[in-house]
Amino acid sequence: MLSGLSLSAVTLLMLAGIALDWLLGEPRRFHPLVGFGRLAGLIEAQCNQGWAGAPRYLRGVIGWGLAVLPPVAVSAALLHAAMQDHVLAGMALHALLLYFCIGLRSLRDHVLPIASALAAGELGLARDLTARIVSRDTARAGESDLAKAAVESTLENGNDAVFGTLFWFAVAGGPGALLFRLANTLDAMWGYRNARFLQYGWMAARTDDALNWIPARLTALSYMLLGDGRRARACWRSQAAAWPSPNAGPVMSTGAGALGLALGGTAEYDGVVETRPPLGSGRPAEAGDIARAWRLVARTTALWLAALACITFVLERILHA
Repeated sequence: MLSGLSLSAVTLLMLAGIALDWLLGEPRRFHPLVGFGRLAGLIEAQCNQGWAGAPRYLRGVIGWGLAVLPPVAVSAALLHAAMQDHVLAGMALHALLLYFCIGLRSLRDHVLPIASALAAGELGLARDLTARIVSRDTARAGESDLAKAAVESTLENGNDAVFGTLFWFAVAGGPGALLFRLANTLDAMWGYRNARFLQYGWMAARTDDALNWIPARLTALSYMLLGDGRRARACWRSQAAAWPSPNAGPVMSTGAGALGLALGGTAEYDGVVETRPPLGSGRPAEAGDIARAWRLVARTTALWLAALACITFVLERILHA
């Protein structure tokens, strides 16, 4: 998708997409991912609940293909045509697609108000804000529970909404970023282990696992480099495999260890208290740790940009030697 562009141009396009996200934030109206979520809901209603003529695994594969492949194919075709005839327009489309897919500023705008509400003693507001970003029950959550939930969400979504998107943009440009984000969105919608989605959501869950495997481990490595590295490495080795998700485990255990926090443990879902494996080590999360987690994500973004710029510089010097 990025054929014909130099490595330095790819780096600049990534920087442009991040800059657009930071300056503009997520679109208030007609957000493409919101529209995709509605489309995915309609597809699931037909394929999973309204069509009984095939095994649910097969219906899930068909539903995934109907939701993801057309927008990715169309974006790839448009970008190919634009890059052939109007290179600047094509480059702008790549950056615009990255802007629509990445969620760096959105992550900040969702989690930092939780920290502010907790610091001001507004527990009710903090519960409402936290409920917008996590699936666990927050109606009876205390300050430490809310801080823990927000930190966990920040660490995990740093990978899902930011670094996975950047990785696939570097690999395949705007269509790569779009493929990753659509697949990740379907996993969030269909990847539940319940009667409704256990079989139908198999394709969505496994595809997201595959696309996220490398980015998640690069994210975990980045968290380790930018935090308490020794503790983060120990938590990754001892805790990641016990977490239900093969990619969230390395990301969250390493991030928690890098911050010196003890996360995981008990949380309430649909009125039932569940005990999940421990994440990290150290003290329980507090309100101020939400901003610390966000800064870790922001520093990791800067690290990835710097690393790509260095790789670009070295490779282009080698190629032109």
